[in-house]
Amino acid sequence: MRTVFTDSQRADPRIQAADGILRSCVHCGFCAPACPTYRLTGNELDGPRGRIWLIRDLLETDTGTGAAPDPGVVTHLDRCVGCLACMPACPSGVDYRALIGIARDVVEERVRRNPWQRAMRAFLGRVLPNPRLFVALMRVIRPLVPLRRLLGGSVGAGLTLAAGGVVRGGRVAPGTYYPNGRSRGRVAMIAGCAQSVLAPEINSALIRILNRAGFEVVVLKDTACCGALNEHLGQGAATRKHARKVIAEVIGQADGAGLDAVIQTASGCGTLMKAYGSLFVGDAAWEALALRVAGLVRDAGDFLDGLGLSYPGPPRIQRVAWQAPCSLANGQGAGDIGAGLLRGAGFDVCVPSGGPECCGSAGTYNLTEPETATVLGVDKARALNDLAAGAVASSNFGCMMQLAPRLEVPAVHLVELIDWAQGGPTPRGLGGARRDG
Repeated sequence: MRTVFTDSQRADPRIQAADGILRSCVHCGFCAPACPTYRLTGNELDGPRGRIWLIRDLLETDTGTGAAPDPGVVTHLDRCVGCLACMPACPSGVDYRALIGIARDVVEERVRRNPWQRAMRAFLGRVLPNPRLFVALMRVIRPLVPLRRLLGGSVGAGLTLAAGGVVRGGRVAPGTYYPNGRSRGRVAMIAGCAQSVLAPEINSALIRILNRAGFEVVVLKDTACCGALNEHLGQGAATRKHARKVIAEVIGQADGAGLDAVIQTASGCGTLMKAYGSLFVGDAAWEALALRVAGLVRDAGDFLDGLGLSYPGPPRIQRVAWQAPCSLANGQGAGDIGAGLLRGAGFDVCVPSGGPECCGSAGTYNLTEPETATVLGVDKARALNDLAAGAVASSNFGCMMQLAPRLEVPAVHLVELIDWAQGGPTPRGLGGARRDG
C-alpha cells in the first residue's frame, strides 16, 4: 500500500511504525473471510482490508486542519473485534494488531464522542483495571441484575456479565510461593484485574501446578492490570502507564534472582504483554526494557506444555470442549496447546468445527459493541453446546464470562482442570464430576 506521510507526521513514532505496516499490505483480500464482522455485515469497510484503507486515510489527514475523523470511519474501526484472525490468514505478514492499536489511540485523541460514550469509556478504563474499584462496582450493580433485559444496550450487557460474576474472597496475595521440593526454576506472575476479583481460584490453581513442578512463583505487586483493557479502548497513556508498572516490577525481579518466564492466566493479557515493545517505539528510556520483558512472557498453557506434568490417578473420563481464545490462537499462535494439555491429563477433548472463532468478549467489546458481541457469543456457544461435553475449557476469563450465560455446561479455566487432574480441588461448577476408577 502506498502512503504519503509528511515529514512532520513521520516525527510521530506511531506514524513511523504504522507506515511500515501499511506498506506491507498488498490488498489481496485473503483476510476478509477470516474476519467475523465482515462475515456478519458483508461490508468491505468492516473487514481488515477496508479498515487498513481507513486507517491510512485517518493517519494521513493533517491534524493541523483541525478536522476530526468522519463518524463513519470511527464506527467501522470501533466495530473491529480485535480477534486478529486476519493475521494468520495474511500472506504478507501485516501486523494488524499493532496497526489497529495505533489507530484506536489516534481516534481517541482526535474524536469527541457523544457524552454517553465518553463517560462510559472513561468509566470502563478507570474501574475495570482497578480491583478495588471493580469490587465496589460489583457490589453496587448486583441488585440491578434483574433489570438487564429492560435496560438493554451497554448497560444491559454489563448487567448480564455481572449476573455470572460474584465477588470472591481470597485474591492471591503478592509474594513468593515456593516449590514443594527441589527447585527447577523461578517465574513471575501478574495477578490480573477483573479475573483476580471474580475468579481468584484460577491463579491459585496455576501456583499449585507450578509449585508441584518445582517452580518458585513470584506474584508481582502493584501490577493488577497489564494495560490490555485500556488498549482496547484506545487509551494509550493509561495502557503505557500500566505497562510501565509491570515492566519495572519484572525487571526488578529479573535483575535479582533471575526469572525463567513471566506467566499469566489470561491469554488476552499475554498477547499485549508479548507486544510491549510496540507501545514504546521511539522511547529511549522504555523500549529496550519493554522488549526484554516481552521476550519473557509466556501463556500459562504454553509454559506448562513443556514441563512433563504427571498425574497421580486414573484419567478423568469427563468430555471437555476446548475453546481456544482468539487472543491465544491468533495473537500468540498457541491455540492447540490447551487441547493437548487436557488430553495429556486424561480428558476426552473435543473442539468446535469452526476453530478459534471469536466469542465477542474481546476485552471491553461486549460492553462497547453489545449487539455484535451478542451475535458472536450466541454463535460460539451454540457450536460448543453441540459438542455435548461436560464442561467448556478456556484460557481467557473474558471468554468464559461472555460464554457462561449461553452455555449448557460450566465454563472452566484450563489450569483449574490441570490442577484438578493432579489432585487439586474440584473446579467450581463441576461438583458432580467424578474420577474414573
